[in-house]
Amino acid sequence: MKLSRPVSWFLLAFGVWSWVIWVTFVKNLVKDSSGLAFDDGHPTAYFWVHLTLAVVSFVLGTVIGAIGLRGLRALRRTS
Repeated sequence: MKLSRPVSWFLLAFGVWSWVIWVTFVKNLVKDSSGLAFDDGHPTAYFWVHLTLAVVSFVLGTVIGAIGLRGLRALRRTS
């Protein structure tokens, strides 16, 4: 299967976007002072659920971005 150039760029951009958004979110989660993420210095269920979401998003963003990058490299070889 070959990906078109626009689709490959979209997938690569999605992967980068995912990393930018979720890295920022995790930084804010760790610094949380509202009491949602930490209770007396201990992580809460809120923290663990959102950390799990972030890790899954990192993995999916990496895989999707890698597919886009591979698509762009394949297009470069054929042209």
